[in-house]
Amino acid sequence: MIPSIEWLEEEKKVKMIDQTILPHELKFLEFGDYRDVANSITVMNIRGAPAIGAAAAMGMALATIEYKELPKDKFLEKMDEAADYMKAARPTASNLFWAVNRIMKIVKNSSGTPPEISEEVIEEAQLVAQEDVNVNKSLGKHGAKILDDGDTVLTHCNAGSLATVQYGTALAPVRAAIEQGKNISVIADETRPRLQGARLTAYECQYDNIPVNVIADNSAGLLMRLGKIDKVIVGTDRVSSDAVFNKIGTYHVALAAKDNDIPFYVACPTSTLSLEDTVDDVEIEQRDPSEVGRILGKVQAVPEGVKCLNYAFDITPFRLVTGIITEDGIFTPEEMLKKYKQ
Repeated sequence: MIPSIEWLEEEKKVKMIDQTILPHELKFLEFGDYRDVANSITVMNIRGAPAIGAAAAMGMALATIEYKELPKDKFLEKMDEAADYMKAARPTASNLFWAVNRIMKIVKNSSGTPPEISEEVIEEAQLVAQEDVNVNKSLGKHGAKILDDGDTVLTHCNAGSLATVQYGTALAPVRAAIEQGKNISVIADETRPRLQGARLTAYECQYDNIPVNVIADNSAGLLMRLGKIDKVIVGTDRVSSDAVFNKIGTYHVALAAKDNDIPFYVACPTSTLSLEDTVDDVEIEQRDPSEVGRILGKVQAVPEGVKCLNYAFDITPFRLVTGIITEDGIFTPEEMLKKYKQ
């Protein structure tokens, strides 16, 4: 896949794929204002925890450009405001906060002038993006070890190239295994209400000639029982000290996998770890109920006047997780906590 997001150095803009209109059209958006980047995260022009992190870092770089002619004390004040604005874009994905905090550490600790700080931040934002690609490829190499020739992998939502800068998280082991010559196919849950599996995972698998079938979300348990799924690999928007937060519906998939003795893996770059948190500390994002009531905003699916609930993420406890795949290896939840929790 082509990169989902990139920094345009000459124009000093952020360029990203508009994922809201895939698979019908491949369109690119360009933003020169950090507020527009924050809004693109909120409305999901760009989505997926790692991609959101890269977008946030680049958005903060745009903020430094906007404010770099101010006196330093005023510059720092405005950057604090920009950081708060960016963090408010979406509440659950930890990469958003990780990226903003990483940029603000440079802003606060630099002894340079605002123009010099701006150059440092632009360089760091590009580094965030490149690191994401490198991390995903490393994650993929480790994850490929769990895949046998002929395996069919179920995934939920989109945790492929489109959810990252490039290459993917949950799909990274699939890509790496195929690169190693293994015959691997994918089953993608459609992922209501925004259909990221049907629209995005299917799109990028087709784009890269990865065999894929799309199923309704309520079909996964039956296919497991029928022996048509060998492994489950999902991405994650945050991993706390006791659970995995991923797209709504992940918990049901994990329960079905447990009941059918199918390994359930979570692909998780270390930038997504939030091990100082427990489930009680994490806000579960609730989005516009109309996303449930109207299919992709077009077809009315429920009677007028009927209320809908629209939680964007759910909580999968560690007891349902076989392993967590990071750029450093594959770990049980207990091993992961021992390695990374400080």
